[in-house]
Amino acid sequence: MSYEYKANTCDIVVIGAGHAGCEAALAAARLGMKTIIFTVSVDSIALMPCNPNIGGSSKGHLVREIDALGGEMGKNIDKTFLQSKMLNCSKGPAVHSLRAQADKREYSQAMRQVLENTENLLIKQAEVVELLVQDNMITGVKTFSGAIYSCHAVILCTGTYLRARCIYGDVSTYTGPNGLMAANYLSESLKNLGIEMYRFKTGTPARVDKRSIDFSKMEEQKGDEVIVPFSFTNYTEDMEKEQCSCWLTYTNEKTHEIIRNNLDRSPLYSGNIKGTGPRYCPSIEDKVVRFADHNRHQVFIEPEGNGTNEMYLGGMSSSLPEDVQIAMYRSVPGLEQVELVRPAYAIEYDCINPNQLLPSLEFKAISGLFSGGQFNGSSGYEEAAAQGLIAGINAVRKLQGKEAIIIGRSQGYIGVLIDDLVTKKTTEPYRMMTSRAEYRLLLRQDNADLRLTELGYEIGLISKERYQSFLKKKECIEKETERVRHVMVNTGENVQSVLKEIGSTPLNSGASLAELIRRPECNYENLARLDEMRQDLPKDVREQVNINIKYEGYIEKQMRQVTQHKKMEKKLLPKDLDYKKIPSLRTEARQKLEQIRPISIGQASRISGVSPADISMLLVYLEQKYRDKK
Repeated sequence: MSYEYKANTCDIVVIGAGHAGCEAALAAARLGMKTIIFTVSVDSIALMPCNPNIGGSSKGHLVREIDALGGEMGKNIDKTFLQSKMLNCSKGPAVHSLRAQADKREYSQAMRQVLENTENLLIKQAEVVELLVQDNMITGVKTFSGAIYSCHAVILCTGTYLRARCIYGDVSTYTGPNGLMAANYLSESLKNLGIEMYRFKTGTPARVDKRSIDFSKMEEQKGDEVIVPFSFTNYTEDMEKEQCSCWLTYTNEKTHEIIRNNLDRSPLYSGNIKGTGPRYCPSIEDKVVRFADHNRHQVFIEPEGNGTNEMYLGGMSSSLPEDVQIAMYRSVPGLEQVELVRPAYAIEYDCINPNQLLPSLEFKAISGLFSGGQFNGSSGYEEAAAQGLIAGINAVRKLQGKEAIIIGRSQGYIGVLIDDLVTKKTTEPYRMMTSRAEYRLLLRQDNADLRLTELGYEIGLISKERYQSFLKKKECIEKETERVRHVMVNTGENVQSVLKEIGSTPLNSGASLAELIRRPECNYENLARLDEMRQDLPKDVREQVNINIKYEGYIEKQMRQVTQHKKMEKKLLPKDLDYKKIPSLRTEARQKLEQIRPISIGQASRISGVSPADISMLLVYLEQKYRDKK
């Protein structure tokens, strides 16, 4: 039988030490708050239970934004990567995304070491089973042993551990990912506090023995020769190392036939799995059913680390029985003799309806209670870390009596992510994608520091030294961009020769270097020979100058759109606004507005079920009410 005793007092408690919990705890502690981070296992700190990589399409943007604000994820992957690659390089800079394979064990150990050596931060291995709330305000937490920790704010970063259940075939075990202990009691406490819960599901592929793979039947996937760091504090020349290869193979009709013949044994289709899975990262059996016209699907063979023979089969997550898994994996070229180290499995877990949160990630109904990560209905390490960082920052600012930090949709992918979660209806695990960002030409991964470092400095997570370095870079970009606009190029033989070599049309009259850079086949680099006054500038500066000039017209157009967007965001809604009293609002709009309680007209306009006509009625009502008060 447990008993209660007062164990400790602190400022902030973080529950969970995954990617969200680590960023939340580090932000809180670095900003001077006495912080305790709880985890069911200290060996699971910053664990990667699924894919062994950081970044990827749109996710790479999030990691660089986290770094620009003073978070840790970018620095940690730069220390522990096995392979680095910039994706989508054949497309425009808006969708370029950095992705790195991680050494799972090293990544976790390196992040744990950072936490252990951070002032004001204490790691505790214990299961939190109850939130202590008085007068709708957080006062502390209670652990399974009965210990009570008094605090002023709590950040929930429970990931996929709440009432977790791992399933494959008929096998069902109430454990967290990778067989770690689940957290089985906190959900009840949350429900008792009136918090609306969902049941979501995610999955992971099998891990296999490298020695049983025939790589000669696969396509080798190498990393980039020139490595781009995730962290703006690191430089390309410091990142050079021997990289591991990944490998690409494909499923085939035999694979699909094995899967189709055994769908009745899949808990996904038998009804044994109740949770809703991610639309954009489906299991292999889901792919075969949903994309029946596809005769093959990609399978990426990725290393788990330097110190292990385990390989990860990316693209083939499954909850089929083990015997079916073996058969389907062995039907894939190169995997004919493959041996499973760990079978694939699906995992169900409790999470919340994120519409219960303010844009600051604080619960609307409970003061001092914040939430971040997969517990908010998202998916992915990067989405989790971004939310954890913002939740940690805002928990501190709450205690300091400062205004919350809210990243706008025009400021960063972090803003898009959080706004989507707290505003729109989430019925499945949310995944960040570049298509979700309206202003993606402005929100590139290459300019994350230019967008957010100043804010990170104001918050207190960016050092003065780093900020001064950032200001020099910014000034250098501005000066060089302006200089290039005024460099004139004549029609001389040398100019025409360079243009011909590039594959560009000759000049009939003089032009500015900026005009030439805007040609599709030209850029700041391949026109360098035409610029006698050009200085030797850092690569990241040259990149920004090229983008600023080449896409100037498009950037200016998006900036005008942002100006309009900000006007809507600045029109704040009264906190006590009674939507039931607004005439002509449709019933659905009234219900949605009452439920979500948007903070601005901009946020209200993005709520599913609120039409432009409803927004017009809302504006008319507010204008009339304001006039009457006058």
